[in-house]
Amino acid sequence: MITDMSCPALSVQDVAVLYMIGDFKDIGLKEFLMRKITKTYKAKQFWAVNGISFSLQKGDMLGIVGVNGAGKSTLLKAISGVMTPTRGTVKVNGKISALLELGTGFDEDLTVKENAYLRGAMLGYTRTFMNEKCDELIEFAELTDFKDRPFRQLSSGMKSRIAFSIASMLQPDILILDEVLSVGDGAFQEKSAKKMREMINGGATTLLVSHSVEQVRSLCNKVLWMHHGRQVAFGDGPQLCDVYEHFLNYQEQGISSAFEHCGYPQGDVHE
Repeated sequence: MITDMSCPALSVQDVAVLYMIGDFKDIGLKEFLMRKITKTYKAKQFWAVNGISFSLQKGDMLGIVGVNGAGKSTLLKAISGVMTPTRGTVKVNGKISALLELGTGFDEDLTVKENAYLRGAMLGYTRTFMNEKCDELIEFAELTDFKDRPFRQLSSGMKSRIAFSIASMLQPDILILDEVLSVGDGAFQEKSAKKMREMINGGATTLLVSHSVEQVRSLCNKVLWMHHGRQVAFGDGPQLCDVYEHFLNYQEQGISSAFEHCGYPQGDVHE
């Protein structure tokens, strides 16, 4: 529960994540040790995320956009605590629930219902809470007829639906979703979006990575645009969606051209 209403729900300051890419997998352990001793081992640095800063208030919904390789998922892992940033700080005012990799955290040999209890326990739900909510969350995921079947018999879409259903039951202060609302058919996507709106109206701060500009435009009041690990812009959701959509349609013209076309202050743009 958020304890200090005067503080941002989430503050991210100059966050960066550095990956080291070497040739160890190609040369083996013995050769690696020899090269380390002789100082001939080559390692490359790759900044997956570099210099991201923004803050969110209670009830904000942030859409994080960018083409593949922009660093969106890596940023979410740094914010949720899955990985420690190489540089910068993440300050969280409240309880986080993160759904980053769909279908993970389940046992393929257990039934859907048993997995619901397992995932619930991993997220900190009490058994009493799960006894009360289990049938409800399975029904929300539209898997009532499958609740006693082994989890391995589910399609990837079904697995994603139950994962989303369980995560959204937690009623966290901050909810982090990575391409979750794009799973399932159109009807379930609309149901997921409605659930998100209920959580936002209830005061939850939400971060959503999505490749759907229309989804971000309809749900998010703020947008963070990333490109090659760098922050292009952070600001008003609908306006930035217009700029980003223009960039997607005319990528050969560059990012600066998209800002100029839409009349949006571009600041320090990283092409």
